[in-house]
Order: sequence, then structure tokens, then C-alpha cells
Amino acid sequence: MAKDNDKPGLALPERLIPTPTTVSPEAQAFLSRGLGVMPPEIPHTDKDAYRAYVEQVEGFMRPIAQQRAEPFPAAIAEHSLTNSTLYEVTPESLKPDNDDKAILHIHGGAFIVGGGMTAAYTAQTYASLTGIRAWSVDYRMPPDHPYPNGLDDCVEAYAWLVKRFDPAKIALEGSSAGANLVAATILRASDEGLPVPGACSLHTAGVDMTHSGDTFATNEVIDVVLRKGQPETMLLYADGHDMAHPYLSPVFGDLGKGFPPTILVSGTRDMLLSPTVMMHRALRRAGIEAELHVFEAMPHGGLSGASPEDQELQAEIANFISGKLG
Repeated sequence: MAKDNDKPGLALPERLIPTPTTVSPEAQAFLSRGLGVMPPEIPHTDKDAYRAYVEQVEGFMRPIAQQRAEPFPAAIAEHSLTNSTLYEVTPESLKPDNDDKAILHIHGGAFIVGGGMTAAYTAQTYASLTGIRAWSVDYRMPPDHPYPNGLDDCVEAYAWLVKRFDPAKIALEGSSAGANLVAATILRASDEGLPVPGACSLHTAGVDMTHSGDTFATNEVIDVVLRKGQPETMLLYADGHDMAHPYLSPVFGDLGKGFPPTILVSGTRDMLLSPTVMMHRALRRAGIEAELHVFEAMPHGGLSGASPEDQELQAEIANFISGKLG
């Protein structure tokens, strides 16, 4: 038994984590290469530094999102909400009998990046795979618009869809910070008297902003995408509010009163495996139908977007949404 920062735990020797042979060649190459870059240490009070960082990240993130969307062609239109844009993504694969269905996509990006056209591009995958029209909300983000602004926009987007579709024919879908906002949107919508949607998808679910889960420590660095936790970014988003509040950490919410059937997806190297697992167990304890899929060696967000494992993950989510919406 050893102590680090006055916390009891296990002291581990320095060691090499082998690239597993249990995954595809594409996945092995991605894991061996990794990203090699730790996120910067920016105090949450330094908003100018965050603005510069967001601009830098968006500069290389948007072309990647556009490239990954190319196999999933779709037409993109815009609708104006009170303080945000709602992108309407109509896939070329739209099925005539799916005109009465909708997917609300909420983009990820640590609550600070992934907006603008990137939000539309990242909605194309599941719109195309399901043959269902998707809407993606370009919610407001820090440093200029911290919580609850982004959540306000997401709830408004859901309410906008509820006026146009049978709620049982609406699925909410998101990954990482987007999964947090999906779950928080459902909880708040329920509290405000809005009906329950028909399905929910939470991929690598950032639903515990207190970072209390085991894999925030055990998968640190091993997760070649996240590399480490980002507590300062969480503080920037929370803007002084209690991190354990269910609208910030939905895993601690009352899930039994307004949650739909849910699919949760993560990987054994994902730093957010623990919150995803914790959310699954919380949903099950609340009597909610919930599926958990954990992929071998997968880090945060997937295995490069081009591996067979990523395609299998996408198929699981698309099939779940299609099945639950009828």
C-alpha cells in the first residue's frame, strides 16, 4: 500500500503496455502510434488562453470531421433557435418510412470544441446508417458561455423536435461531452414536463464530472486519445456550480423517472469507461432498459474511425436506434 497526494492506492512500476494482437491491424497501428500529445495545462480562469486553444483545435478538428463524414453523404440545412443553430442533416439513405422519426445529435469536444459545421458533420454517421434524419445543435460553449448555456440550448432543441415529432420516435445520441449533455437534457426535460424520448445512445459517456471513477486513474496515458483527465476544462464549463449536480454529472441523477431505453458504449482503454459503466449500473438499478458494449483495447472515442471495430460500434448504435424507434 502506498500513498500519493495523501490518497491510498497501489504504486506501480514503470512498464510497457503492449499493443494487443486481439484487435484489427488498423486498430493495432492506431494504438501503437497514439497521439503523443498531452492536453495543455490551462487554468480555468485564463479565458484568453482557452479562446486561443479552441481556435487552434477547431482548425485541425473540422477537416478531420468533414473527411470522416464523406462516406455518409447528406444534405445540411440550418434552423435558428433562440441562441444557437440547429443543423438538419438529411442523409441520402433516408428511408421514406422514416419521415416520422428524428435523431437529436449532441456533439462532443470536452464542452469547448466541436461546434459550427463540425457539429453537422458528426451527425452524418448515424443519420446515414439508420436512414433517419438527424438534427445537431450547435450549442454555446465556454469560455464565453459556460454552464448552463449549452444545456439550455440542447433542451430547447429537444423541445423544438417534440413539437414536430412523436417523442417516442425521437432518439438522443452523443459521445463524450455530448453524451453528458444528452443525459442531462433528458433529465432536465423530464423535470420540465417534457415527454420521454424513444431511445438514447451514450458513447464514451462523460457523465461524471467529479472524475470519481476508477479508470480516470487506471487508464490515464493508456488512453491515447484523452491521455489524462481535464479538470480545469470541467471547472471552466461548470463555472462554479456543484460538479455533482445531476445536470453536470447525470450519473448521480434520478434516472428512473424519465429515461428511455439506452445503449452505452466504451472500451477497455477508455478513460471514461468507469463513468460509462457507472451510468449503465445506475440505469439498471432504476429499472431502465440499458445495454453496455465494451470494446477490446478501444480508447476514448474509438480506434481512428477506420477500423472494423469502429464500424461494428457504429452498427450497434445504429441498429439500437432503428430498433427502438420502430
